[in-house]
Amino acid sequence: MTATAYVHGYDPREADRLHDQAHALAELLHAGTTYASGAHVLEAGCGTGAQTVELARRSPGTWFTSIDRSARSVDAARQRVDAAGLANVAFRQADIMALPFAPQSFDHVFVCFVLEHLPRPADAVAALMQLVRPGGTLTVIEGDHGTACFHPDDPAARAAIACQVALQQRAGGDPFIGRRLHRLLAAAGLHDVRVTPRLVYTDGSRPGFADSFTRRTFTVMIEGVRASAITAGLIDAAAFDAGVRALNRTAEPDGSFCYTFFKATAVMR
Repeated sequence: MTATAYVHGYDPREADRLHDQAHALAELLHAGTTYASGAHVLEAGCGTGAQTVELARRSPGTWFTSIDRSARSVDAARQRVDAAGLANVAFRQADIMALPFAPQSFDHVFVCFVLEHLPRPADAVAALMQLVRPGGTLTVIEGDHGTACFHPDDPAARAAIACQVALQQRAGGDPFIGRRLHRLLAAAGLHDVRVTPRLVYTDGSRPGFADSFTRRTFTVMIEGVRASAITAGLIDAAAFDAGVRALNRTAEPDGSFCYTFFKATAVMR
């Protein structure tokens, strides 16, 4: 099994979006995730390193091995980590389902925004579990596009979001995987599975956060599938553009936007 086509693409704007997302959500997503000095942690699916920097900064005595199947993403991640002055990360190009590591090579595994893109995420979890020593942990963070709500509500905005959902599903991914994390990890045989919702809420009282998350993270993500959605016949250009305008409207002073990420932790028996 290999991953689906990455529905968001690999252009520079997507890399910028991932960086903006990591910065805006750093405390929300990474609170509670630190590792002991001397521990060895695998970050599976590091992308361009947006989350890697946060991980390495928060656990400076931990050794991270960060992998991605895209050589271009690995190069970008390495540059990002070097620019941050971090020296506790090693990078390697590898696929989650063809991992070049011996069983029980790591104390912990961290996965963020990866399982949603896989056609059989349970197989990926099983493969990653083989690499964790007994008593070690698996941490998974995923979103759930079914949790988006906003004011002013607008059918055009919902139609644009539905395009992203449909494209991801057609590619074999699951845009609603956040709500399934407990079942997924428990069914894999992991112990002490705990899932916490990490809710993002923006309104006029925090205009900077509304800009960084609603506009530059979520809306840019939706906008990134414009060409694919139109080509696939899911929507016409005028309707999609109206949806993007409606999403940006929710970041105005009298608007609001809410979205839920889910963070799961589990222990290897």
